[in-house]
Amino acid sequence: MPNKAITILLLFFAFFKGTAQVVDTTDTYTNDVVIDTVANDSIELVGANVITNTSSLNLFFEKLYLMEQQKAGKINIVHVGDSHIQADLMTNCIRKRLQEKYGNAGAGFIFPHQLAKTNGTYNVRFKSNASWSARRNIFSVEEGMPVGLSGIALKTRENFAIELDVRDSAYQFNTIKVITPKNAALFDVATSSKTIILESNVPKKIVHRIKSGEVLGSIANKYGVTITQLKKENGLKNNNIRAGKTLKIPTTEMQKREVRRSEFIPLTLKEDALTHFYHSDKALDKLYLLSNKEEKEVNLSGLVLENDAYGILYHSIGVNGAKASDYNKYPLFFEQLPALKPDLVIVSLGTNESFDKMAAPDFMAQLNQFIAGVKAKNPDSCILIMTPPPSLFRRKFPNTFAASYAKDILVQETDANYATWDLFTEMGGLYSVTRNAARGLMSGDKVHYSKDGYEKQGKLFAESFIKAYDNFKTNRK
Repeated sequence: MPNKAITILLLFFAFFKGTAQVVDTTDTYTNDVVIDTVANDSIELVGANVITNTSSLNLFFEKLYLMEQQKAGKINIVHVGDSHIQADLMTNCIRKRLQEKYGNAGAGFIFPHQLAKTNGTYNVRFKSNASWSARRNIFSVEEGMPVGLSGIALKTRENFAIELDVRDSAYQFNTIKVITPKNAALFDVATSSKTIILESNVPKKIVHRIKSGEVLGSIANKYGVTITQLKKENGLKNNNIRAGKTLKIPTTEMQKREVRRSEFIPLTLKEDALTHFYHSDKALDKLYLLSNKEEKEVNLSGLVLENDAYGILYHSIGVNGAKASDYNKYPLFFEQLPALKPDLVIVSLGTNESFDKMAAPDFMAQLNQFIAGVKAKNPDSCILIMTPPPSLFRRKFPNTFAASYAKDILVQETDANYATWDLFTEMGGLYSVTRNAARGLMSGDKVHYSKDGYEKQGKLFAESFIKAYDNFKTNRK
Protein backbone atom coordinates (compact mmCIF):
# COMPACT_ATOMS: atom_id res chain seq x y z
CA MET A 1 0.00 0.00 0.00
CA PRO A 2 1.46 3.46 -0.85
CA ASN A 3 2.68 5.56 2.07
CA LYS A 4 0.18 8.34 1.35
CA ALA A 5 -2.75 5.91 1.50
CA ILE A 6 -1.50 4.52 4.80
CA THR A 7 -1.25 8.02 6.27
CA ILE A 8 -4.83 8.85 5.28
CA LEU A 9 -6.08 5.56 6.69
CA LEU A 10 -4.29 6.06 10.00
CA LEU A 11 -5.67 9.58 10.32
CA PHE A 12 -9.15 8.16 9.78
CA PHE A 13 -8.61 5.68 12.62
CA ALA A 14 -7.47 8.47 14.93
CA PHE A 15 -10.97 9.94 15.06
CA PHE A 16 -12.17 6.98 17.14
CA LYS A 17 -11.62 7.32 20.88
CA GLY A 18 -12.93 5.31 23.83
CA THR A 19 -12.25 3.23 26.87
CA ALA A 20 -9.84 0.27 26.75
CA GLN A 21 -10.56 -3.10 28.32
CA VAL A 22 -8.29 -5.91 29.41
CA VAL A 23 -8.45 -8.87 27.04
CA ASP A 24 -9.70 -12.11 28.55
CA THR A 25 -10.93 -15.28 26.86
CA THR A 26 -14.41 -15.08 28.30
CA ASP A 27 -15.29 -11.49 27.43
CA THR A 28 -16.54 -9.63 24.37
CA TYR A 29 -14.21 -6.79 23.60
CA THR A 30 -14.96 -3.25 22.57
CA ASN A 31 -12.04 -0.96 22.02
CA ASP A 32 -11.29 2.21 20.19
CA VAL A 33 -8.14 2.83 18.25
CA VAL A 34 -5.29 5.13 19.14
CA ILE A 35 -2.59 5.09 16.50
CA ASP A 36 1.01 4.29 17.36
CA THR A 37 3.92 4.58 14.94
CA VAL A 38 4.34 1.61 12.58
CA ALA A 39 7.01 1.24 9.95
CA ASN A 40 5.37 0.95 6.52
CA ASP A 41 7.55 -1.95 5.47
CA SER A 42 6.31 -4.08 8.41
CA ILE A 43 2.61 -3.96 7.60
CA GLU A 44 1.70 -6.47 4.91
CA LEU A 45 4.69 -8.77 4.65
CA VAL A 46 4.30 -12.52 4.96
CA GLY A 47 7.34 -14.03 6.65
CA ALA A 48 9.66 -16.85 5.67
CA ASN A 49 8.85 -18.58 8.99
CA VAL A 50 12.29 -18.27 10.53
CA ILE A 51 13.52 -17.59 14.04
CA THR A 52 15.87 -14.61 13.93
CA ASN A 53 19.03 -14.03 15.97
CA THR A 54 19.37 -17.79 16.55
CA SER A 55 22.96 -17.35 17.78
CA SER A 56 21.41 -16.33 21.13
CA LEU A 57 20.03 -19.89 21.35
CA ASN A 58 23.34 -21.69 20.86
CA LEU A 59 23.62 -22.76 24.52
CA PHE A 60 20.09 -24.18 24.41
CA PHE A 61 20.67 -25.93 21.09
CA GLU A 62 23.91 -27.41 22.44
CA LYS A 63 22.00 -28.92 25.39
CA LEU A 64 19.40 -30.33 23.01
CA TYR A 65 22.14 -31.77 20.81
CA LEU A 66 23.82 -33.51 23.76
CA MET A 67 20.50 -34.98 24.90
CA GLU A 68 19.93 -36.35 21.40
CA GLN A 69 23.40 -37.86 21.25
CA GLN A 70 23.33 -39.38 24.73
CA LYS A 71 19.62 -40.31 24.62
CA ALA A 72 19.40 -39.19 28.24
CA GLY A 73 18.24 -36.20 30.23
CA LYS A 74 15.47 -33.65 29.80
CA ILE A 75 15.23 -30.31 28.04
CA ASN A 76 12.90 -27.78 29.68
CA ILE A 77 11.10 -25.16 27.60
CA VAL A 78 8.87 -22.71 29.51
CA HIS A 79 6.31 -20.76 27.46
CA VAL A 80 4.81 -17.78 29.31
CA GLY A 81 1.99 -15.59 28.06
CA ASP A 82 -1.60 -14.38 28.20
CA SER A 83 -4.95 -15.84 27.09
CA HIS A 84 -3.40 -16.99 23.80
CA ILE A 85 -1.40 -19.40 25.95
CA GLN A 86 -3.69 -20.28 28.90
CA ALA A 87 -5.98 -22.58 26.91
CA ASP A 88 -2.91 -24.62 25.82
CA LEU A 89 -4.06 -24.91 22.20
CA MET A 90 -1.03 -23.48 20.40
CA THR A 91 1.39 -24.71 23.06
CA ASN A 92 -0.03 -28.25 23.09
CA CYS A 93 0.48 -28.40 19.33
CA ILE A 94 4.11 -27.29 19.77
CA ARG A 95 4.56 -29.74 22.66
CA LYS A 96 3.30 -32.68 20.63
CA ARG A 97 5.44 -31.88 17.59
CA LEU A 98 8.69 -31.31 19.49
CA GLN A 99 8.17 -34.38 21.67
CA GLU A 100 7.47 -36.45 18.59
CA LYS A 101 10.78 -35.22 17.17
CA TYR A 102 13.01 -35.18 20.26
CA GLY A 103 11.33 -37.36 22.91
CA ASN A 104 8.40 -37.07 25.30
CA ALA A 105 9.52 -36.43 28.89
CA GLY A 106 6.04 -35.64 30.21
CA ALA A 107 3.21 -33.12 30.40
CA GLY A 108 5.35 -30.57 32.24
CA PHE A 109 3.87 -27.75 34.31
CA ILE A 110 0.14 -28.02 34.98
CA PHE A 111 -2.31 -26.04 37.07
CA PRO A 112 -5.84 -26.99 38.25
CA HIS A 113 -7.64 -24.31 36.27
CA GLN A 114 -10.96 -26.06 36.86
CA LEU A 115 -10.66 -25.37 40.61
CA ALA A 116 -9.95 -21.70 39.81
CA LYS A 117 -13.10 -21.69 37.61
CA THR A 118 -11.24 -20.86 34.41
CA ASN A 119 -10.05 -22.60 31.25
CA GLY A 120 -6.91 -24.68 30.86
CA THR A 121 -5.36 -27.69 29.13
CA TYR A 122 -7.40 -30.76 28.27
CA ASN A 123 -4.46 -33.12 28.85
CA VAL A 124 -4.98 -33.23 32.63
CA ARG A 125 -8.22 -32.51 34.49
CA PHE A 126 -8.95 -31.82 38.16
CA LYS A 127 -11.87 -32.02 40.55
CA SER A 128 -12.16 -31.44 44.29
CA ASN A 129 -14.66 -31.78 47.11
CA ALA A 130 -13.70 -28.33 48.46
CA SER A 131 -14.24 -24.79 47.25
CA TRP A 132 -11.15 -22.80 46.25
CA SER A 133 -10.41 -19.07 46.09
CA ALA A 134 -8.43 -17.85 43.09
CA ARG A 135 -6.78 -14.58 42.08
CA ARG A 136 -5.08 -13.83 38.77
CA ASN A 137 -1.95 -11.74 38.51
CA ILE A 138 -3.88 -9.10 36.53
CA PHE A 139 -5.27 -7.85 39.85
CA SER A 140 -3.46 -5.87 42.52
CA VAL A 141 -1.45 -7.65 45.18
CA GLU A 142 -3.66 -9.01 47.96
CA GLU A 143 -2.27 -10.26 51.26
CA GLY A 144 -2.83 -13.97 51.72
CA MET A 145 -3.14 -14.66 47.98
CA PRO A 146 0.44 -15.42 46.85
CA VAL A 147 0.53 -15.38 43.05
CA GLY A 148 3.43 -17.49 41.90
CA LEU A 149 4.53 -19.56 38.94
CA SER A 150 1.07 -20.22 37.50
CA GLY A 151 0.15 -16.55 37.53
CA ILE A 152 -2.95 -17.54 39.52
CA ALA A 153 -3.17 -17.89 43.30
CA LEU A 154 -5.26 -20.85 44.51
CA LYS A 155 -6.22 -21.16 48.17
CA THR A 156 -8.56 -23.05 50.49
CA ARG A 157 -9.11 -23.40 54.24
CA GLU A 158 -11.17 -26.58 53.91
CA ASN A 159 -10.17 -30.19 54.41
CA PHE A 160 -9.93 -31.36 50.80
CA ALA A 161 -9.03 -33.99 48.28
CA ILE A 162 -8.07 -33.12 44.69
CA GLU A 163 -8.31 -35.76 42.00
CA LEU A 164 -5.78 -35.39 39.18
CA ASP A 165 -6.82 -37.34 36.10
CA VAL A 166 -4.62 -37.63 32.98
CA ARG A 167 -6.90 -37.59 29.92
CA ASP A 168 -4.16 -37.98 27.30
CA SER A 169 -2.44 -41.36 27.69
CA ALA A 170 0.75 -39.87 26.22
CA TYR A 171 1.17 -38.01 29.51
CA GLN A 172 1.09 -40.80 32.05
CA PHE A 173 3.72 -39.89 34.62
CA ASN A 174 6.24 -41.37 37.05
CA THR A 175 7.08 -38.18 38.94
CA ILE A 176 4.89 -35.43 40.32
CA LYS A 177 6.36 -32.22 41.74
CA VAL A 178 4.31 -29.92 43.96
CA ILE A 179 5.19 -26.21 43.92
CA THR A 180 4.00 -24.06 46.83
CA PRO A 181 4.91 -20.62 48.24
CA LYS A 182 8.19 -20.86 50.17
CA ASN A 183 8.18 -24.58 49.27
CA ALA A 184 5.95 -25.22 52.29
CA ALA A 185 4.86 -28.83 52.93
CA LEU A 186 1.16 -28.20 52.44
CA PHE A 187 0.08 -31.37 50.64
CA ASP A 188 -0.01 -35.13 51.05
CA VAL A 189 -0.45 -37.39 48.04
CA ALA A 190 -2.09 -40.74 47.35
CA THR A 191 -1.93 -42.83 44.18
CA SER A 192 -5.45 -44.21 44.53
CA SER A 193 -8.35 -44.70 46.88
CA LYS A 194 -9.44 -48.12 48.11
CA THR A 195 -12.86 -49.22 49.34
CA ILE A 196 -12.99 -50.84 52.77
CA ILE A 197 -16.02 -53.08 53.46
CA LEU A 198 -17.05 -53.46 57.09
CA GLU A 199 -19.54 -56.23 57.96
CA SER A 200 -21.74 -56.50 61.06
CA ASN A 201 -24.83 -58.41 62.26
CA VAL A 202 -27.94 -56.27 62.71
CA PRO A 203 -31.60 -57.13 63.44
CA LYS A 204 -33.40 -58.13 60.30
CA LYS A 205 -35.99 -55.63 59.09
CA ILE A 206 -39.37 -56.97 57.97
CA VAL A 207 -42.04 -54.63 56.63
CA HIS A 208 -45.60 -55.71 55.84
CA ARG A 209 -47.92 -53.68 53.58
CA ILE A 210 -51.51 -53.95 54.83
CA LYS A 211 -53.98 -55.40 52.36
CA SER A 212 -57.72 -54.75 52.24
CA GLY A 213 -59.56 -56.90 54.79
CA GLU A 214 -56.53 -57.66 56.97
CA VAL A 215 -56.61 -57.14 60.76
CA LEU A 216 -53.85 -57.06 63.37
CA GLY A 217 -54.64 -60.62 64.51
CA SER A 218 -54.24 -62.18 61.06
CA ILE A 219 -50.99 -60.29 60.47
CA ALA A 220 -49.61 -61.27 63.90
CA ASN A 221 -50.45 -64.93 63.22
CA LYS A 222 -48.74 -64.78 59.82
CA TYR A 223 -45.39 -63.73 61.34
CA GLY A 224 -45.63 -65.67 64.63
CA VAL A 225 -45.80 -62.62 66.90
CA THR A 226 -48.43 -61.30 69.32
CA ILE A 227 -50.76 -58.38 68.69
CA THR A 228 -49.18 -56.64 71.69
CA GLN A 229 -45.71 -56.95 70.15
CA LEU A 230 -46.99 -55.71 66.83
CA LYS A 231 -48.66 -52.66 68.39
CA LYS A 232 -45.58 -51.82 70.48
CA GLU A 233 -43.25 -52.06 67.46
CA ASN A 234 -45.39 -49.63 65.49
CA GLY A 235 -46.54 -47.32 68.33
CA LEU A 236 -50.22 -48.19 67.88
CA LYS A 237 -52.68 -47.22 70.64
CA ASN A 238 -55.56 -49.31 69.28
CA ASN A 239 -56.23 -52.09 66.78
CA ASN A 240 -57.26 -49.80 63.92
CA ILE A 241 -55.17 -50.21 60.73
CA ARG A 242 -55.69 -49.06 57.15
CA ALA A 243 -55.00 -50.80 53.83
CA GLY A 244 -52.02 -49.46 51.96
CA LYS A 245 -50.07 -48.51 55.12
CA THR A 246 -47.07 -50.52 56.35
CA LEU A 247 -46.23 -52.26 59.60
CA LYS A 248 -42.81 -53.10 61.01
CA ILE A 249 -42.70 -56.72 62.11
CA PRO A 250 -40.72 -57.43 65.30
CA THR A 251 -38.20 -60.28 64.90
CA THR A 252 -35.18 -61.78 66.62
CA GLU A 253 -33.60 -62.77 63.30
CA MET A 254 -30.24 -61.19 62.38
CA GLN A 255 -28.82 -60.22 58.98
CA LYS A 256 -25.43 -59.12 57.58
CA ARG A 257 -24.89 -55.42 56.92
CA GLU A 258 -22.05 -53.98 54.80
CA VAL A 259 -20.64 -50.52 55.37
CA ARG A 260 -18.43 -49.24 52.53
CA ARG A 261 -15.86 -46.55 53.16
CA SER A 262 -13.31 -45.02 50.79
CA GLU A 263 -9.80 -44.64 52.07
CA PHE A 264 -6.72 -43.13 50.42
CA ILE A 265 -3.41 -44.95 50.26
CA PRO A 266 -0.86 -42.35 51.42
CA LEU A 267 2.54 -41.88 49.79
CA THR A 268 5.76 -40.34 51.01
CA LEU A 269 6.78 -37.02 49.49
CA LYS A 270 10.47 -36.14 49.25
CA GLU A 271 11.77 -32.59 49.23
CA ASP A 272 14.37 -30.56 47.37
CA ALA A 273 15.09 -26.83 47.51
CA LEU A 274 12.15 -25.85 45.30
CA THR A 275 9.56 -28.65 45.28
CA HIS A 276 8.08 -31.62 47.10
CA PHE A 277 7.97 -34.67 44.84
CA TYR A 278 7.00 -38.31 44.54
CA HIS A 279 8.39 -40.89 42.11
CA SER A 280 6.66 -44.13 41.14
CA ASP A 281 8.31 -47.03 39.33
CA LYS A 282 4.95 -47.64 37.66
CA ALA A 283 3.48 -45.06 35.28
CA LEU A 284 0.42 -43.32 36.74
CA ASP A 285 -2.61 -41.63 35.17
CA LYS A 286 -4.42 -40.67 38.36
CA LEU A 287 -3.32 -39.24 41.68
CA TYR A 288 -4.91 -37.52 44.68
CA LEU A 289 -3.63 -34.44 46.48
CA LEU A 290 -4.76 -34.34 50.10
CA SER A 291 -4.65 -31.66 52.74
CA ASN A 292 -1.85 -31.73 55.25
CA LYS A 293 -3.99 -31.71 58.38
CA GLU A 294 -1.42 -29.64 60.26
CA GLU A 295 -2.05 -26.66 57.95
CA LYS A 296 -5.10 -24.42 58.35
CA GLU A 297 -4.60 -22.68 54.99
CA VAL A 298 -3.28 -24.23 51.77
CA ASN A 299 -1.89 -22.44 48.70
CA LEU A 300 -0.94 -24.18 45.47
CA SER A 301 1.28 -22.60 42.81
CA GLY A 302 1.34 -25.54 40.40
CA LEU A 303 2.45 -29.08 39.63
CA VAL A 304 4.90 -30.76 37.27
CA LEU A 305 4.31 -34.17 35.69
CA GLU A 306 7.29 -36.06 34.26
CA ASN A 307 7.94 -39.59 33.04
CA ASP A 308 11.18 -41.56 33.12
CA ALA A 309 12.00 -41.08 29.43
CA TYR A 310 14.45 -38.57 28.01
CA GLY A 311 13.12 -35.74 25.89
CA ILE A 312 11.29 -32.42 25.93
CA LEU A 313 9.26 -30.96 28.80
CA TYR A 314 7.21 -28.12 27.33
CA HIS A 315 5.78 -26.11 30.24
CA SER A 316 2.87 -23.79 29.38
CA ILE A 317 1.97 -20.85 31.66
CA GLY A 318 -0.70 -18.39 30.57
CA VAL A 319 -3.10 -16.00 32.29
CA ASN A 320 -6.19 -14.52 30.67
CA GLY A 321 -5.78 -10.76 30.43
CA ALA A 322 -2.14 -10.73 31.53
CA LYS A 323 0.49 -8.17 30.59
CA ALA A 324 4.24 -8.23 31.22
CA SER A 325 3.71 -5.75 34.06
CA ASP A 326 1.35 -8.22 35.77
CA TYR A 327 4.05 -10.86 35.97
CA ASN A 328 6.58 -8.22 37.00
CA LYS A 329 4.62 -7.13 40.06
CA TYR A 330 4.70 -10.63 41.62
CA PRO A 331 8.29 -11.57 42.62
CA LEU A 332 7.14 -15.08 43.56
CA PHE A 333 6.77 -15.92 39.85
CA PHE A 334 10.48 -15.33 39.27
CA GLU A 335 11.46 -17.03 42.55
CA GLN A 336 9.60 -20.21 41.59
CA LEU A 337 10.62 -20.31 37.92
CA PRO A 338 13.90 -22.20 38.67
CA ALA A 339 11.73 -25.14 39.84
CA LEU A 340 11.15 -25.83 36.13
CA LYS A 341 14.90 -25.72 35.33
CA PRO A 342 14.27 -23.67 32.17
CA ASP A 343 16.74 -24.12 29.33
CA LEU A 344 14.61 -21.89 27.10
CA VAL A 345 11.95 -19.35 28.07
CA ILE A 346 9.49 -18.31 25.36
CA VAL A 347 7.50 -15.11 25.96
CA SER A 348 4.14 -14.38 24.27
CA LEU A 349 2.82 -11.03 25.55
CA GLY A 350 1.64 -7.75 24.08
CA THR A 351 -2.01 -8.24 23.10
CA ASN A 352 -3.41 -6.91 26.38
CA GLU A 353 -0.93 -4.02 26.42
CA SER A 354 -2.16 -3.05 22.96
CA PHE A 355 -5.77 -2.96 24.17
CA ASP A 356 -4.55 -0.86 27.09
CA LYS A 357 -3.21 1.64 24.50
CA MET A 358 0.30 1.31 25.91
CA ALA A 359 2.94 3.10 23.84
CA ALA A 360 5.59 0.84 22.35
CA PRO A 361 8.49 2.22 24.48
CA ASP A 362 6.49 1.55 27.66
CA PHE A 363 5.66 -1.99 26.53
CA MET A 364 9.31 -2.66 25.71
CA ALA A 365 10.37 -1.37 29.14
CA GLN A 366 8.00 -3.84 30.83
CA LEU A 367 9.09 -6.67 28.51
CA ASN A 368 12.76 -5.96 29.24
CA GLN A 369 12.02 -5.92 32.97
CA PHE A 370 10.39 -9.34 32.62
CA ILE A 371 13.39 -10.70 30.71
CA ALA A 372 15.74 -9.30 33.38
CA GLY A 373 13.67 -11.00 36.10
CA VAL A 374 13.93 -14.33 34.28
CA LYS A 375 17.68 -14.01 33.72
CA ALA A 376 18.37 -12.92 37.32
CA LYS A 377 17.10 -16.26 38.64
CA ASN A 378 17.99 -18.38 35.59
CA PRO A 379 21.24 -16.98 34.14
CA ASP A 380 21.80 -19.94 31.81
CA SER A 381 18.34 -19.77 30.24
CA CYS A 382 18.01 -18.62 26.66
CA ILE A 383 15.13 -16.32 25.71
CA LEU A 384 12.85 -16.31 22.66
CA ILE A 385 10.19 -13.63 22.17
CA MET A 386 7.08 -14.25 20.06
CA THR A 387 5.56 -11.07 18.71
CA PRO A 388 1.83 -10.64 19.43
CA PRO A 389 -0.49 -11.87 16.67
CA PRO A 390 -2.64 -9.57 14.51
CA SER A 391 -6.01 -8.53 15.95
CA LEU A 392 -8.73 -5.90 15.52
CA PHE A 393 -10.05 -3.11 17.71
CA ARG A 394 -13.85 -3.17 17.93
CA ARG A 395 -13.81 -6.04 15.40
CA LYS A 396 -13.08 -3.45 12.69
CA PHE A 397 -9.81 -1.58 12.98
CA PRO A 398 -6.31 -3.06 12.63
CA ASN A 399 -4.33 -3.23 15.88
CA THR A 400 -1.44 -0.91 15.06
CA PHE A 401 -0.07 -1.14 18.60
CA ALA A 402 0.64 -4.86 18.14
CA ALA A 403 2.36 -4.03 14.85
CA SER A 404 4.52 -1.46 16.61
CA TYR A 405 5.45 -3.89 19.38
CA ALA A 406 6.42 -6.51 16.80
CA LYS A 407 8.72 -4.04 15.06
CA ASP A 408 10.44 -2.94 18.28
CA ILE A 409 10.89 -6.52 19.51
CA LEU A 410 12.80 -7.31 16.33
CA VAL A 411 14.82 -4.09 16.45
CA GLN A 412 16.37 -4.76 19.86
CA GLU A 413 16.85 -8.56 19.65
CA THR A 414 20.61 -8.44 19.06
CA ASP A 415 21.36 -5.91 21.81
CA ALA A 416 19.03 -7.72 24.25
CA ASN A 417 20.47 -11.12 23.25
CA TYR A 418 17.23 -12.97 22.57
CA ALA A 419 15.77 -14.74 19.56
CA THR A 420 12.50 -13.67 17.92
CA TRP A 421 9.73 -15.48 16.11
CA ASP A 422 7.56 -12.91 14.34
CA LEU A 423 4.07 -14.35 14.81
CA PHE A 424 2.57 -11.01 13.77
CA THR A 425 4.05 -11.35 10.29
CA GLU A 426 3.58 -15.12 10.03
CA MET A 427 -0.19 -14.71 10.53
CA GLY A 428 -0.34 -12.15 7.73
CA GLY A 429 0.40 -8.78 9.33
CA LEU A 430 -1.74 -5.75 10.06
CA TYR A 431 -4.55 -6.33 7.56
CA SER A 432 -4.80 -10.12 7.86
CA VAL A 433 -7.57 -10.59 10.44
CA THR A 434 -10.56 -10.46 8.09
CA ARG A 435 -8.84 -12.89 5.74
CA ASN A 436 -7.91 -15.19 8.63
CA ALA A 437 -11.48 -15.05 9.92
CA ALA A 438 -12.80 -16.11 6.50
CA ARG A 439 -10.48 -19.11 6.70
CA GLY A 440 -11.88 -20.10 10.09
CA LEU A 441 -8.75 -19.11 12.00
CA MET A 442 -10.25 -16.36 14.21
CA SER A 443 -12.77 -16.31 17.05
CA GLY A 444 -15.73 -13.95 16.94
CA ASP A 445 -14.02 -11.18 18.91
CA LYS A 446 -11.32 -10.85 16.20
CA VAL A 447 -8.75 -10.82 19.01
CA HIS A 448 -8.41 -14.48 19.85
CA TYR A 449 -8.00 -17.28 17.37
CA SER A 450 -10.01 -20.43 16.81
CA LYS A 451 -8.69 -23.88 17.68
CA ASP A 452 -7.58 -24.23 14.05
CA GLY A 453 -5.94 -20.81 14.24
CA TYR A 454 -3.93 -21.61 17.35
CA GLU A 455 -2.93 -25.00 15.96
CA LYS A 456 -1.75 -23.30 12.78
CA GLN A 457 0.41 -21.01 14.90
CA GLY A 458 1.76 -24.01 16.80
CA LYS A 459 2.65 -25.90 13.62
CA LEU A 460 4.35 -22.85 12.15
CA PHE A 461 6.46 -22.29 15.27
CA ALA A 462 7.43 -25.96 15.57
CA GLU A 463 8.49 -25.88 11.93
CA SER A 464 10.64 -22.78 12.48
CA PHE A 465 12.14 -24.30 15.65
CA ILE A 466 13.13 -27.53 13.91
CA LYS A 467 14.54 -25.53 10.99
CA ALA A 468 16.67 -23.38 13.31
CA TYR A 469 17.95 -26.38 15.25
CA ASP A 470 18.80 -28.33 12.08
CA ASN A 471 20.73 -25.30 10.88
CA PHE A 472 22.62 -25.21 14.19
CA LYS A 473 23.59 -28.88 13.81
CA THR A 474 24.70 -28.33 10.23
CA ASN A 475 26.99 -25.46 11.23
CA ARG A 476 28.11 -26.87 14.59
CA LYS A 477 31.89 -27.06 14.93
